[in-house]
This record gives sequence, C-alpha cells and structure tokens, in this order.
Amino acid sequence: MTGPRGAWLIADVGGTNARFALVDGPDGAPYRIRSLPTREHAGLAEAAAAYLARYAPDVRPTAACLAVAGPVAGGTFHLTNAGWPKGTPEEVRARLGVPYLDVLNDFEALALALPRLGGDDLVPIGGGSPSPDAPKAVVGPGTGLGVAGLVPTPSGWVPLAGEGGQVDVPAATDRELDVARLLRKVKGTATAEYLLSGAGLARIHRYLAALDGADAPGLTAEEITERRDDPRCAEALGMFCALLGSLAGNVALTLGARGGVYLGGGILPRVADVLGGSAFRERFEGKPPLEEYMRGIPTALIVHPAPALAGAAARLAQSLPDPQAPPATATSHPTDLEPA
Repeated sequence: MTGPRGAWLIADVGGTNARFALVDGPDGAPYRIRSLPTREHAGLAEAAAAYLARYAPDVRPTAACLAVAGPVAGGTFHLTNAGWPKGTPEEVRARLGVPYLDVLNDFEALALALPRLGGDDLVPIGGGSPSPDAPKAVVGPGTGLGVAGLVPTPSGWVPLAGEGGQVDVPAATDRELDVARLLRKVKGTATAEYLLSGAGLARIHRYLAALDGADAPGLTAEEITERRDDPRCAEALGMFCALLGSLAGNVALTLGARGGVYLGGGILPRVADVLGGSAFRERFEGKPPLEEYMRGIPTALIVHPAPALAGAAARLAQSLPDPQAPPATATSHPTDLEPA
C-alpha cells in the first residue's frame, strides 16, 4: 500500500458508473478500486474529488489519467450519456491539485490495455492467431457503443480514437431491416449505438414485439439477458450478437486488424455463452470476397475486471517524462483526437 505520496489516480468513467483506483507506477496493480454512480456528481472533477475524499484521504496523487465515455477533442471533453457539461482537463487538474493530468476517451484507454491482457483476461471466439505486429481493434457495447484501434509504430503502440459507434447499423436480414426501419421511424436515424448498447438491446426486444403485433413488457437489458429461455428474449440476444458480428467485421476490414478484434463493454461478459453460440462469428467472417482473410482474424471477449484502468495506467507510463517524478507544473491533454 502506498503512502501519502507517489500514487497515480486512474479512472474509467461511464454514463452509469465512475470507477476510480490508485496505482503505484507503470508496473503496479490498481488498488482501492471503487465505483461511484455517475449521476450523483455534477461533473468529472467532483466525482474524482469525492473518490479521493472518501477512499483515499491519505493520498496526494502525483499524476492522474481519467478515461471518459465521450469525445475528448479541442481541449475539452464531454461525457455523452451522463448529462454532465463539457469540461477541460485544466479545470479538473486545478480542482484536484494534481501536478499532471490527462483525460482521454474510455475506448482509447481500452485499446491501450490490449497488449497488457493475458490468456486469463480473454475468451477466444474463433479465428486464427493474432499477428503480433498488426493493428488491433476493440468494440464494446455498454451504456453506449465504443470503437477504437491500436496501431504498432517504432515508438510503441498508438491508439486510434473515433466515433465508430455512430455508424449506420449493419442490418442484413429482413428481420433486422424491419427493426432498423422502426428505429429510423422513432429516432430519425438508424445508428449502431441505438441497437448495440444496453438501451439498444431493450429496443431490439421492444421492436421485435411490435413487428409481431404483441405487447412488449418493457424489459431492461439485464432482464433480457436473464430470460434467455424466453423466445423473444432469445431472438433479441441473437440479433444483438449477429449485428455486433457484422459491425466488428467492418471495423476489422477498415483497420486491417489482423492483431485481433477484442470485445469489451459491460453486457457481453454476462452472455458469453450466448455470444459463442450465436451468428457473431459467421457474420464477422461473411465479407465476400474476403472470407478467407476474415477467417484468419481472431476475435476474443475481454473478461478482465478493469481493462480501461490498465489502459489509463499505460497512458501515464507512456506520457510522463519520468514516472517517478512528474513535472510539478505539467498539465497534459494530448488526446485532441475525436474519440469513440
């Protein structure tokens, strides 16, 4: 356990929960991991300050890296699904009194964690072996839908943030197209996140009921995953996995992700058995005329309990000029890229 100095503050802040932890340098394991309900706090600085006050009052972090589920661009960040106003890293740094602070997108952090994940952190879902020097990709449905890449360079791995969750939903079957039409009628658009997220799974279930002329019970994503013996819940989960397979395949083609496509987010670990037996891999590979190319790309489910925290620690290890003594006046916000 660390003393009052020397620790790094790291965080994975989503639309529902903000998970904070401390880590002692680049090789340390996160500890004092705590989750705070995002909506109980007015903003990122307030949530981080509450964590330090409650769970680490004896610690004065020398650096911090906070991963947020939203855009980090132009010197500002915006947590899309939490209702928080836009903020700046400088505002957070000043509130916390941390000498060095970085804010990045949560899936950018998740991408940075990929090289650190071992065999126990992953459940393979088909494909060959990852090419060690090829790009990797991560896709994850949770409160929203995140997408990011990771590219090898002579100076190390570089994450690629984007807004891949907002692409058009990759509907292919007649039933999926009917669901997409209902989505477009209600939302005015049919983006992937509207179906490949917690709210999206509930939406798929509701739209399937509407297509069948039945009353929808208004189940949540958690309830749907628990009622997989129910035919409509099973169909909703199957469609969810199939659409995710198509999207993951599109990402793999776009990035040339022969290093593998990794699946994160909070939903999939609860339905790992369903995912493995679904059309996910068939849809992932079904990209004519490149089926053979796609069959060689591995896909795996991330089951590490806190991968984005590991990615935040990796970012600090990369960006701090001296991990043992960060500059007393430095404020880092190098992630002026459009995130996932």
